Amino acid sequence: MPVDAKRSDLVLAVIGTGAMGRGIAQIAALGGIKVLLHDAKQGAADEASAFVCRMVDRLVEKGKLDDSAAGQAKDRLQVVSGVADLAPADVVVEAIVERLDIKQELFRELESVVRPDAILATNTSSLSVTAIAAACEHPERVAGFHFFNPVPLMKLVEVATAVRTADWAAEALVALAKRMGHTPVLCIDSPGFIVNHAGRGFGTEALRILGEGICETIDMDRVMRETAGFRMGPFELLDLTALDVSHNVMESIYDQYYQEPRFRPSFITRQRLAAGLLGRKVGEGFYRYPEGKPEQPAETPAPTAGNRAIWISKADADSHKAVTDMLSAAGAELDQGSTPAAESVCLVTPLGLDATSTALEQGLDPQRTVALDTLFDLGRRRTLMTTPVTLPDVRDAAHAALAKDGVPVTVIRDSAGFIAQRIVATIVNIGCDIAQQRIATPEDIETGVKLGLGYPHGPLGFGDTLGPKRILQILETMQSYYGDPRYRPSPWLKRRAMLGVSLTTPES
Repeated sequence: MPVDAKRSDLVLAVIGTGAMGRGIAQIAALGGIKVLLHDAKQGAADEASAFVCRMVDRLVEKGKLDDSAAGQAKDRLQVVSGVADLAPADVVVEAIVERLDIKQELFRELESVVRPDAILATNTSSLSVTAIAAACEHPERVAGFHFFNPVPLMKLVEVATAVRTADWAAEALVALAKRMGHTPVLCIDSPGFIVNHAGRGFGTEALRILGEGICETIDMDRVMRETAGFRMGPFELLDLTALDVSHNVMESIYDQYYQEPRFRPSFITRQRLAAGLLGRKVGEGFYRYPEGKPEQPAETPAPTAGNRAIWISKADADSHKAVTDMLSAAGAELDQGSTPAAESVCLVTPLGLDATSTALEQGLDPQRTVALDTLFDLGRRRTLMTTPVTLPDVRDAAHAALAKDGVPVTVIRDSAGFIAQRIVATIVNIGCDIAQQRIATPEDIETGVKLGLGYPHGPLGFGDTLGPKRILQILETMQSYYGDPRYRPSPWLKRRAMLGVSLTTPES
């Protein structure tokens, strides 16, 4: 009989009592579930039980739990000495070392202990659930149950169905996640599931920009925080997660997808990993962390205004109006002629293209041309881009005019797609391809990314907010410019942009 996750007498076994196992045990006990704790390391399960009890007591101290509920939760924890003692379990969650052979051996042993309809779940984040299940006589009851660290605070769990996972097993895990106060998202077993798959665009594209010498790490972090609305910039995030984790994930997913260009890692992280520049936990990564706090360079002051007027390209009517209104309100001197005067700054607003190509396409002098990213709100931070031959006084005049109203300006070298255009378009495209591959529904992709990665939007919602046609234009332009299949648009994005419908629109 399939497991009923709502049963009052449900028994959950947790094998492996490190940070993940402890967190899973805590939310299960608080969810009214009896928990059997086991760890092969002597004393580890007892330590985990004591730790969970302390966390429960802390909830009482904070007024989030009463004494009675806390006592009941602690009473639901039971440490067992061996795998044989897990026989009463309705569901077993494995959270041991990330080695396929060891997990397979454990699951084979579990099959001889638990009853035939008990669910065997793995918390793996990097291994194939299908490969783990292949070691079992009853692979239909094996599924992924991937939580995020710290489990009590990260309210997301990915339920990953292997090739032979039965519907009833996945449905029971979805119900169990809800009972434990978490939000489940359902996906098929694939490298990275939803969250680690969707997260490939943020860091890898930022590293690509860094590798091209377009700007510095602080420039990208400021632009992605203040312009695109992310809580952390890509290099701040890499320092937080640590390169010994993040670089290995980059390489793993790239290899598991047989060198898919969209996931191509960078030699930069490999070098820095070899140098021991792991991030916050060692005090130095892309930034230094004296006394645990990031040491970042101060903002460069805007130059004083020059004697050049600003001529704004009319190639994009909406951008022309937005920039004209912004600079007029700031009191900047504008050149309103149909063509730029001999000494005017030529300001262009490309989408997916670099400043050099835009200047040449529009018949402008590249020495007097600068480009402004207008895809995002211009009221928080502005990104100004030069050609390789832009005159310094032209650059400074444009910078001064754009900063006249007090909004900070980041100046970068020439790049097809600026910073935010490139990174966000890559994120949207990868999210679209997750939907195209039917790895998960659009709704679960959005939920997983927002809860698991903390992005301001899910990838499909981000595309809808900025406009699918504009995202498609950025990608197609970058693919043409670089000749790199990394930027090829997903069919999911292309079709919906052509039809003028939301990227969250499922197949009928």
